[in-house]
This record gives sequence, C-alpha cells and structure tokens, in this order.
Amino acid sequence: MPTNRQQLLDNRPDGEAVASNFKLVSVETPPLKENQVLVRHHYMSLDPYMRGRMNDAKSYAQPQPVGQVMQGGTAGEVVESLHPKYAVGDRVVGFGGWQEYSVVDASQPGALKKVDTTHVPLSHYLGAVGMPGVTAWYGLVKIIDPKAGETVVVTAASGAVGSAVGVLAKARGCRVVGIAGGADKCRYVKEELGFDDCIDYRQHPDVKSMSAALKEACPGGIDGYFENVGGYIFDAVLLRANAFARVALCGMIAGYDGQPVPLANPALFLINRMKLEGFIVSEHMEVWPEALAELGQLVGSGKFRPRESVAQGIESAPEAFLGLLKGRNFGKQLVKLV
Repeated sequence: MPTNRQQLLDNRPDGEAVASNFKLVSVETPPLKENQVLVRHHYMSLDPYMRGRMNDAKSYAQPQPVGQVMQGGTAGEVVESLHPKYAVGDRVVGFGGWQEYSVVDASQPGALKKVDTTHVPLSHYLGAVGMPGVTAWYGLVKIIDPKAGETVVVTAASGAVGSAVGVLAKARGCRVVGIAGGADKCRYVKEELGFDDCIDYRQHPDVKSMSAALKEACPGGIDGYFENVGGYIFDAVLLRANAFARVALCGMIAGYDGQPVPLANPALFLINRMKLEGFIVSEHMEVWPEALAELGQLVGSGKFRPRESVAQGIESAPEAFLGLLKGRNFGKQLVKLV
C-alpha cells in the first residue's frame, strides 16, 4: 500500500489563519477490508467554509478536529477495490480530505460517486458541477426565485459559487450584476460569463461609493442578492434593494476571522419587506440531481466555462487556502495532486 501524505489541522487559529496552523505528515495506507476502495486523489477542493470549521465555535457543522486530516471534497480514481460496484480506473468524487489517498467504505450511502469525464473535466466536479455549483443553484432558484427581467446581484462573482449564480440567472432572463476584486476578474465576469455589469470593489471601498456604483449598474434597483461576503457591500446593496427583494445568505467571508460583521441599517429589511434566508447546501440533498443536471449541461455544452486556480502538490495547500481567503484565487481553488 502506498505512503500517503496528509495535511492536518495542527492548532486552531487565533484571529487570522496562518500556515503554521497546518502540519504535513506521511503515513502508511492501511490494507483494504471488505467493501473498501482505495482512491488516489487527483484534485483536492479548497473552500471558504473550511475557515469557519477551523474555529472551536458554534456553527452549522462540527469543528474540524485538531490533529486530524483537514476535511474537504476530492476527485480522483479508484486504484484498488474490494467493492463489487467499483473497478480500478473508475473516476470518483468524495470527501477524502487534504491527503493524497483515501480508504473509503463504498457501501456507505453518499461516500463515493462515480462521474463521467467524457464532456465534463474531472476537476469541475469539485466546482461548477459539484458542491459550489449546487450551492449557487439552490440559493438562486429556491430562495431568490428570480423572474425574467429582474435584477440579481452577486458578490465574489468570479468565484466558484458566484460565477455559477450569474450564469444560472442569465439563463432565467435576469439582469445580472457581479461584484469582484480587480479589473481582470470583472472583465472575465462580463466578457466570458456574460454578466451585464461587474463592479470592482477595490475601486469602491466604502458604502457611499459602492452604493453609487450599484445605482448606476442597477437602474431598476435590486430584486435578488446572493451574498458571499458581508460587510460594507451588504450595507450598500440594502440601500439599493427594491420592495420584496430576496437575499440568499451563503457566506460572510468578511467575518471568517471570528469578528462580528454588523449591519449598519437592518431596518431596511422591514422598510422593503425583504426576505433573508441563510442556507447550507448539504441540508438540501433532494435538489442535487436537478441542479447537477442543469449545471452539467451548461458546462458540457460550453455555455459555462468556469475558471480554476490550481496549486500544485499537497505541500501547497495551506498557502493556497490562505490566498483564497484573501481573494487571490481566480475562480475555483483546487490543489492538483498528480
């Protein structure tokens, strides 16, 4: 059995996460038992939610245990199998974590899923045609529920979730405005993803400036808002929201270091009779087949070309993750392990 390199959570962050919170170790892979398969990970997913789980705090998921492999999504191939439904060479996605190999009990429902890489590259099953894509689909379709002609705004618009929100909203006849950091990201959002406009938050670093930019980009106001960031941008969006606007609250990356993220004027929720709903996509498994079918068709047909930032090797994972939290990635952040 192969030697397996793993990234562990060595200690919890005190404020901002740092590389020394992680520890790279090598272990021997145990021999397989009945119904187990050995998966060689080709790609490892890095996602903002992982930062919240590094804290020992009340949240929607149990904290990441100290001294154990960092948890997260993986895509790879079966290299050994003692399960009748999985053969060597099968391409699979699972939750193998920050390591090069995983031993998976394939008899457990949902532990492993075969994927077809004929039209959709393997890596996209961790992004646009995976958890981030379904996150976008649920927040947009089930919470914002946009009608043709309405205006939808999404933060982190060039990222794995935000890009999918925009493409799905355009497919439903909406005016779509993204918010992203930097001219290159905004250019991609408009020219390649087909958003109607994109605001560079680096050019609008406060509520007054951002609100003015939103007024220009959204002349008819804002009907739906997909929130990934929080902070002053949320305040600016609320100032431009229409009556009965809907907010899908997906993430608050501005507060992932543990500090509260206050809202300046929550009375606007009442004034505009708005709906705000937070959600965790793993609690809505019933929508995954429908969502993945639409997303797979969009990617497979070339109508949606997701961007990826790919770090090389397990040793690069901590710095790539810290860069993700600071917006240094462009699109879905992955680590390539082969």
